Amino acid sequence: GADSSFFFQRTVFTMARGPKKHLKRLNAPRHWMLSKGLGVYAPRPSTGPHKLRECLPLVIFLRNRLQYALNYHETKMILKQRQILVDGRVRTDLNFPAGFMDVISIPKTNEHFRLIFDTKGRFAVHSIKPEEAKFKLAKVVKQGVSEGGFNYVVCHDGRTIPYADPIIKVNDTVKVNLETGRVMDTVKFEPGVLVMAIRGRNSGRVGHVVSTERHPGSFDIVHVKDSLGQTFATRLVNVFIIGKGGKEKSIVSLPRGKGVKLTIAEERDRRLKAKQA
Repeated sequence: GADSSFFFQRTVFTMARGPKKHLKRLNAPRHWMLSKGLGVYAPRPSTGPHKLRECLPLVIFLRNRLQYALNYHETKMILKQRQILVDGRVRTDLNFPAGFMDVISIPKTNEHFRLIFDTKGRFAVHSIKPEEAKFKLAKVVKQGVSEGGFNYVVCHDGRTIPYADPIIKVNDTVKVNLETGRVMDTVKFEPGVLVMAIRGRNSGRVGHVVSTERHPGSFDIVHVKDSLGQTFATRLVNVFIIGKGGKEKSIVSLPRGKGVKLTIAEERDRRLKAKQA
């Protein structure tokens, strides 16, 4: 009795304190594509605008994707020299969580990249032109009225836009000027708009909204048709508007594949054709 109570007290006092500071490599998100043999740990993203499992730390982007550095220390040297901008702001944190639609700029090489998914749900290294790097799209996740009585909206990347137009509602997309932070344009969520799935099994697929199923108390479902006529369904929270639909193109440029998912056989045939050509 006495021994067991002593043991219980010890276990109570040695519990974990505060937020976790490490991330095991095997527990890192699949879309980071880290090899499981090269170490025990992975870079744990800092708290920031995007969720841990939906972001890409800057160290992985620079070292593993662009291969501008061989190791963590070299990446640190690049960032600490204030060479990297995310959405027009200098970021020196190696574990800064860059996420969907973020613009990563490297003034020294005059390069701009937008984090956007390929058809397999991974962040593609998608190079963009300087004109396109001046704006980003943001999905409205919350809308409200402040204590001061003015309208505001909160976007998927954590930014709050005060004095927003009252017609902007949740699930709409706003085009944000990265220099001023002002809304340049709005796309309402309605049938026919061009969307990209940003979560779930269809992540990275692009198509036009066909219809929306309302399920009060549960998840609303959106049916989407891509440019090949293939249809898929996903939750409303998983879709992100990238264009006004109709014959209009996407507001942002898309990576290779244009958001059309191919079967494994189709991918193989395309590879063989490319080899023969």
